Amino acid sequence: MQSTSLSCVTFPLFILFPQQSGLYEYKIFGGLADVPPKLCADVYMDLDFRKEWDQYVKELYEETYDGEKVIYWEVKYPFPLSNRDYVYIRECREMDVQGRKIWVVLAKSVAVPQCPEKPGIIRVKSYKQSLVIESDGKAGCKVYMYYFDNPGGMIPTWLVNWAAKVRKGYR
Repeated sequence: MQSTSLSCVTFPLFILFPQQSGLYEYKIFGGLADVPPKLCADVYMDLDFRKEWDQYVKELYEETYDGEKVIYWEVKYPFPLSNRDYVYIRECREMDVQGRKIWVVLAKSVAVPQCPEKPGIIRVKSYKQSLVIESDGKAGCKVYMYYFDNPGGMIPTWLVNWAAKVRKGYR
């Protein structure tokens, strides 16, 4: 488990490593001391605002296909890795649970014929995320997030060979 904190944010980060998949799953519990839960949910759901603050967004939009809202998101990856893209659905519900307002956001990857894979970009075909937001009883909110994706792809052979050669030179 890792733990980190910023001025108004504190959260432990639990990293799961299931042996069968060899991929990480993340569970995050945290708090935003000065952010009301409704504002947190609104910001999280606002794709246009995400384009302003997230430097890794190359393309992000929502379209309706066969009556279902689908999100397309291309993420910039650093050289020499290929960009990744996601096609997914998500839903946000505001609930009343035993007198407490709770926002629940669920997202998962989907295959949509209208969003074919693009050359040079690796499609993330396995993605799921759950987010729960509620008041901390003061001015802020508590947040729980579960996240998993399989980014696909492989490290280029030339990079592995270069790294092995460079490392050999340091011995």
